[in-house]
Amino acid sequence: MSMDLDCLDPRIPDKIGARHCERQAVVYVRQSTMRQVEQNRESTRLQYGLADRACRLGWRQEQILVIDDDLGRSAASALDRPGFQRLVAEVGLGHVGLVLGIEVSRLARSCRDWHQLLEMCALFDTLIGDADGIYDPSTYNDRLLLGLKGTMSEAELHILKARMHEGRRAKAARRPARARGRSRAAASRPTRGSSRRSPRAGW
Repeated sequence: MSMDLDCLDPRIPDKIGARHCERQAVVYVRQSTMRQVEQNRESTRLQYGLADRACRLGWRQEQILVIDDDLGRSAASALDRPGFQRLVAEVGLGHVGLVLGIEVSRLARSCRDWHQLLEMCALFDTLIGDADGIYDPSTYNDRLLLGLKGTMSEAELHILKARMHEGRRAKAARRPARARGRSRAAASRPTRGSSRRSPRAGW
């Protein structure tokens, strides 16, 4: 991921009020697989760096909660994501003034989970922030834009799954051909103890 946290508007948006800063800012950190965690460290660094962004937006360090329980977990469903469940619970308890994620796909790939979070944020006056800006889910325009982002994220997941499925099918289709090639090669090799010379007359 090449984006930098500085691409966010450095000014404090008007949407952020004192009532939001009195509560926690939650930074949600996630990578889909442990391989990504190990190899794509820049993305993880940027996500953890959102804590500094929360400070610049008006939250004190002790008010910032980093939830990284879902590192190495897919966002296809909330069932296997204790971190996401914890996030929703904190919002539902009225503890959160701002949820920060580097992008929507880090929060949820499922429209169902995404809209659940939007409903909770709208109900408890919680803002959502990503690399593009700060949104208020209780307002129509921001809710519409966030809904569109979630839909695009889920569609992207379906495309990725389809590509992986096609790749596995192509690999499986090539496997019998290689196996047949190995069988023909084995059949053409002489067996142990056999002679490659043709018998001569008189022998």
